[in-house]
Amino acid sequence: MSIYQWKTFFDDDDEDRPEKPRSYGVTEMRGPHYTLLTQNAIQDILESHGQFVDGLKFSGGSHSLFPKEFIKDITDMAHKYNVYVSTGDWAEHLLRQGPSAFKQYVEDCKHLGFDAIELNVASLDVPEDALLSFVRLIKNGGLKVKPQFAVKFDRSKIPIADNRAFGAYLTPVARSSEIVEDVDLLLRRAERCLEAGADMIMIDADDVCKYADSLRTDIVAKIIGRLGLEKTMFEASNPKASEWFVSRYGPRVNLFVDHSEVMNLECLRRPNLGKYDTVFRSSYFLR
Repeated sequence: MSIYQWKTFFDDDDEDRPEKPRSYGVTEMRGPHYTLLTQNAIQDILESHGQFVDGLKFSGGSHSLFPKEFIKDITDMAHKYNVYVSTGDWAEHLLRQGPSAFKQYVEDCKHLGFDAIELNVASLDVPEDALLSFVRLIKNGGLKVKPQFAVKFDRSKIPIADNRAFGAYLTPVARSSEIVEDVDLLLRRAERCLEAGADMIMIDADDVCKYADSLRTDIVAKIIGRLGLEKTMFEASNPKASEWFVSRYGPRVNLFVDHSEVMNLECLRRPNLGKYDTVFRSSYFLR
């Protein structure tokens, strides 16, 4: 299995992470969603550290709540800083209106200045052939497409801290989730999406890396091993998750983070700039 890591932080950075527009080492930033961001606030972020931001995403269908003029102003401003703009998971709400509504949605997104449309595979809940047809429809409409897959597993199967001894009896615990994701099935569907023209696969990895007790490094490694580092983006829900991804897979890993974590992530990608220098200074890695 290949390990995607890098030599040393004192070598030429361009070899590991090029300037924008980047195809790897991408930082996608969350737009207005959990925190209200005005146009001026977004502009301040892009003016101060836009060179570290590759993409801006309107998460959770937030773009459906704003006036079209506001969205167009945001997309135009983002493009001035060489930042692409993506929708979040919203397309699934159009299914009840029929195929024509989805096609019109693609046209509307293109008119508003969006560069990519994200498809939440779990929320869409459509047959695989229908999912692939949506991918092709978006690509034919001139936009990039990024299917999002969620990695779920039953947390009750994870031993609690006091019962980790080999052979220890574990008292059965009620399931916290009825969905146990088949990672091989996820990977097969993701590969078919890439074959159909998808530009990148987004992995909602909350259940994989949100909690220290449930860090599933095997799942992450399997996804990257099959899909490739450049074709995969992980949602890093907290700073510790970002630190783990960068320390394990280097600055080439693609991550989606909150706007407040952009600078922290960039320091992780370039640790010689900040407090992480002493952590990674002596790190030498395989290609």
